[in-house]
Amino acid sequence: MKGFHERNDSLNCSSKASIDSSPTPGTGSEPGPNDSKFSKTSLWSNFFASAFSVFDTYSESSSSSACERKSSFSKTNGWTAAVKRVVSGGSMRRIHERVLGPSKIGISSSTSDIWLLGLCYKISQESSGDVDATSALAAFKQDFSSRILMTYRKGFDAIGETKITSDASWGCMLRSSQMLVAQALLFHRLGRSWRKPSQKPFDLAYIEILHQFGDSEASAFSIHNLVEAGKNYGLAAGSWVGPYAMCRSWESLARSKREEIDLECQLLPMAVYVVSGDEDGERGGAPVVCIEDASRHCFEFSRHQADWTPILLLVPLVLGLDKVNPRFVSLLRFFISFFHV
Repeated sequence: MKGFHERNDSLNCSSKASIDSSPTPGTGSEPGPNDSKFSKTSLWSNFFASAFSVFDTYSESSSSSACERKSSFSKTNGWTAAVKRVVSGGSMRRIHERVLGPSKIGISSSTSDIWLLGLCYKISQESSGDVDATSALAAFKQDFSSRILMTYRKGFDAIGETKITSDASWGCMLRSSQMLVAQALLFHRLGRSWRKPSQKPFDLAYIEILHQFGDSEASAFSIHNLVEAGKNYGLAAGSWVGPYAMCRSWESLARSKREEIDLECQLLPMAVYVVSGDEDGERGGAPVVCIEDASRHCFEFSRHQADWTPILLLVPLVLGLDKVNPRFVSLLRFFISFFHV
């Protein structure tokens, strides 16, 4: 019996198991009476420039001096520049331009529908005084800023027996998968309506989730432990990995952690099911979800106590090499609007 649609959830933590808990920076000064259009552009420019501030190190100390902050900024200036290059190019640039208005991309429509994990935000591009549009802008920013973002890092403990202390240029698949699992944990523990508070204290569950993705062996779902769990599937520090091997590595890592901890205290409180095609492997063909297989994974996860439990479906499908294959675009739009917990 073949069944329901597979869902692939697209989901920072600082090095050495330290984590982020710093709020996203503000969006600038209040606009003047003739600056509403500029303020909207400034708002979004500041937002996209600061959305990646989740990489700041979590610290309870509030006594650092201005000189220390300046020194810290100097050290991370190169990273900031790199992030800006990412934001100004590719899909992030398209989102940026879409929101900034028709002057950027020639869109004649006065309203843009932005879908984020099942929620639609109607952003007005022309009516700067529209209260509803302003509210939607703020709501979208808060939602987007509540996602856990992860990317290349450096300076963490060496991975395994290697001397590799950075995943720059090779860890994109691992970081993307970490975001996916982190997002699944956020939804499971805090719900889709949860938003990251603008200031401390942060939710304990949120902090606990971040701790699990620290860059050290002490963190359950670190890049170190992922590489170790994926050795049988070709994972190796410094080498690029495909989606199938990545999904199987998560399945293996989740299983090993499940064996270490009681069922009631699971770090990943859900079954992991890797959806395969006709053949099990990187070129396994179109993935198909089998109800019986999904139920079996849940039954095994619950240690034979329940037929169904929360389940994370991982779909290792390559959508394209240098660009997304157009045949997948309509389905991607469907899943982005369909997903809602």
